[in-house]
Amino acid sequence: MDDDVVHRVLQEGGRDYYQQTPSTSSSAPSILQSLPLHASFDRGYYLLVKSIQELRSKKEGIVAVGIGGPSGSGKTSLAEKVASVIGCSVISMENYGTGTDEGNDLNSIDFDLLVQNLQDLLKGKDILTPVFDFQQKRRVGTNEIKSSSFGVVIVDGTYALHARLRSLLDIRVAVVGGVHFSLLSKVQYDIGDSCSLDNLIDSIFPLFRKHIEPDLHHAQIRINNSFGASFRDSIYKLKCKTESENELSAYSFPKKEAQFDNFIEMYLRPPSASEEAHVSDWIKVRQSGIRYYLSLGDQRIVDKNFIIRPKAEFEVGRMTLGGLLALGYNVVVSYKRASKSITYGDLSISLENIDTLSETYIVLRGRDRKMVEAEASRLGITSPWITKSYLEMILDSQGVPRLNTPPPVATKSSGINRESPIVAPKPLRIRSDLVNRDDDIAQPWTRSPTKSKMDPVLAPWRFISSAGSVLDGSSVDPSSFRDTLQLAPMPDSFDLDRGLLLAVQATQVSIKKSGDKIIIIITGGPSGSGKTSLARKMANIVGCEVISLESYYKSEQVKDFKYDDFRSFDLALLIKNIGDIRRGRRTKVPVFDLETGARSGFKEFEVHEDCGVVIIEGVYALHPDIRKSLDLWVAVVGGVHSHLISRVQRDKSKAGCFMSQNEIMTTVFPMFQLHIEPHLVHAHLKIRNDFDPVLSPESSLFVLKSNKQVAYQDILKLLDPAKICSSAQNFIDIYLRLSGIPANGQLTESDCMRVRICEGRFALLIREPIKEGDFIIQPKVDFDISISTVSGLLNLGYQAVAYIEASAFIYQDGKLLIEVDHLNDVPGPYIQIKGANKEVVIAAGSTLELDGSYTTKSYLEIVLEKLPASDRNSNGIYAQQAARLQELVDNIQSQGSSTSSESYPSREVVSPVESVIEDMQSRIKRLERWQAINTVLWTFLMSAFVGYSLYQRKHQ
Repeated sequence: MDDDVVHRVLQEGGRDYYQQTPSTSSSAPSILQSLPLHASFDRGYYLLVKSIQELRSKKEGIVAVGIGGPSGSGKTSLAEKVASVIGCSVISMENYGTGTDEGNDLNSIDFDLLVQNLQDLLKGKDILTPVFDFQQKRRVGTNEIKSSSFGVVIVDGTYALHARLRSLLDIRVAVVGGVHFSLLSKVQYDIGDSCSLDNLIDSIFPLFRKHIEPDLHHAQIRINNSFGASFRDSIYKLKCKTESENELSAYSFPKKEAQFDNFIEMYLRPPSASEEAHVSDWIKVRQSGIRYYLSLGDQRIVDKNFIIRPKAEFEVGRMTLGGLLALGYNVVVSYKRASKSITYGDLSISLENIDTLSETYIVLRGRDRKMVEAEASRLGITSPWITKSYLEMILDSQGVPRLNTPPPVATKSSGINRESPIVAPKPLRIRSDLVNRDDDIAQPWTRSPTKSKMDPVLAPWRFISSAGSVLDGSSVDPSSFRDTLQLAPMPDSFDLDRGLLLAVQATQVSIKKSGDKIIIIITGGPSGSGKTSLARKMANIVGCEVISLESYYKSEQVKDFKYDDFRSFDLALLIKNIGDIRRGRRTKVPVFDLETGARSGFKEFEVHEDCGVVIIEGVYALHPDIRKSLDLWVAVVGGVHSHLISRVQRDKSKAGCFMSQNEIMTTVFPMFQLHIEPHLVHAHLKIRNDFDPVLSPESSLFVLKSNKQVAYQDILKLLDPAKICSSAQNFIDIYLRLSGIPANGQLTESDCMRVRICEGRFALLIREPIKEGDFIIQPKVDFDISISTVSGLLNLGYQAVAYIEASAFIYQDGKLLIEVDHLNDVPGPYIQIKGANKEVVIAAGSTLELDGSYTTKSYLEIVLEKLPASDRNSNGIYAQQAARLQELVDNIQSQGSSTSSESYPSREVVSPVESVIEDMQSRIKRLERWQAINTVLWTFLMSAFVGYSLYQRKHQ
């Protein structure tokens, strides 16, 4: 695992397999004995899956896992994602409620039944778990769990790590953060510095410190979830008024049963807010039966006819609502909403009645903007669309003035206009001796980040005039926008979720102030940073097209592997296309075929009048020759780009050497430091992408692999004929391992980084895939890199230890990807079925009659098994592969060094002798430093000894 791991001392009295003395038969350390003290959500998910797999393989019976944490921390999402990979039973503690109080109250949980069920299951007995209906506030049935169905059971709930359950759990996981932290940060910002964090926690989460937090410290895996409200997985809504309450019957749907819901929705105004409606600052609470759901403010984007909302709602208890009221929040608006809805596929349609408005509305929802729009057209819903929220319509009917409406987000008001500080009430249900009075002590890992680490409140976009003065968006004259005004850069950097929201807001502000002029946005950053994903998310929200700079490659440059060289782009054609788009003309955008490495033609491109926005994305999008005439500049850093640097540092540390990030960057990403990084600082919006597509469960593909023969016609029958596309490619996989790292027997993927050479392009795979049952779970995409990056890795000491040559035929339709691979020197082809939906992949394999023939071996294992172990040298390289490996390495280094020399024309070439001398000099300096430290220590010890001797003599 990582270098910063600590030895986990398992709690006494548990069922932990590793309480026993570890076996010395294996040199590999146990995952459970080397878990990191804290992990991100993505890494925690990966560690949990690997830990379950290891423990399940080394013990008999069922592996019991407990996932606990406060409401909104993300524990249920973690349980669902692990269950989708492992295939296990999930027992939700919510179903063990007694109905007498809210689910977060310890006394409202039937622990006796839960403990009995878990004990029976661990003894191999089938159990019946209760099913609780929160609308009826009672149990309505049972659900059978067979002990023989799965080898793993997960207990998910706020009190899943309670003392009564810990002795039954093999693995204990604590999850904190998420929207739980977001609410604490929001309240702390609203009421100012007058209330300590402990008092806030005791007020709005009164049970947390007394009953929840102490249990979390018993966890073996501790996850800090930084994810909050996000527009990455937005919900798109179209809403209009209807006269009939039975209008759903007039539309044609698949036969689905309608669902009826009744809610009470209320909005809480912060204590320091004015009487006017500043709705983006308010907290929304939705009551459904005995359950309460909370979201922070009116978080939404309005674009044309669409209302776009993030996934931002989480469950809280009644005591949280009471704590907010005690802190000074006021209920200013409340209403009842009755809903009748039908869900079919990824869409839902509902009739909603609002009692305060005495009106009925029809609402169409979905996660894809184009799909929602097409469904509205199919159903013939053409009434005038309403983009106001129910809250805004109620305020309008009451004549309450509003300071702003979405998308702008409120900023912190000045201290002059703020009311007197709000003094928090005493903690609820907590004795005074349990309250920590020392506010200066660093907060434990289970608490919200301190104020200095809180995410900044989003500020509104401003403009800079040609005279240098800064103007608010409300005071901008649209007639002078393009010629005399530019967006003022944001002073801070933001995470991906807030950056996406700010980018969309900047787009809408620019559209509003530019009149009928077309807005052109650019997103730039290093390969793997997430710029392309950001551009596509923005395009889905605002309904525009994306142009990739990869379309502008010059064929003659690409043939020399210069994908990351700015001179490889047809800048003249790009500038012409931008000019045509700016003037509203139809233009011809090139189409580049990455498989053949040549331009295959052109396509007509025209900006629709109802959109007025174009996004251009690419590594060099922020180059001065491109950005100078465009409207919004967005820079994205992080992602897999940062993950590779961390991997190199970790490998170097294992080999007994330390390298700084700057040293690695200079060697591995020479083009980035010279041609990309200097331009990122000029962006209007700077985004740091902390999302980890290497470890995240959100970016995984389920893969089934078999060497059974399948007819070509049978493959085509599985795919949608209207969307099917096919391609053929040849590729070479080279496996790199850092010299100096000890190898344990047979070479495996976990020891290496895989570089794939395909049609002249290079892609990197860092993570070892997860293998579960018949499935291989792997990242969706590899990381595109340049040949200079591969050459840099070789210069850092990585050694090519194995390779695979193969050809592939690929068939896909958007949901399934079927790949038929022919490996050199391996008889028979292998077929791989890939998809994001596990059930769809299983069904496809069954249709092709592949059940029982699957293998989870990697191609590296399959190829190396064919080679005699006696032919392997001390470096792990097989004699049959040595010559070809050396040929590939020489080619990469020659091409990569030429690219690097062009990038750094003034860089001196260091000879091997000079390199040895520099290494010796650095070692001598280290020895001199150690000698100086030793001299000081010996002097101190001798002085202490002499002083003690004199004291003893004087005393005698």
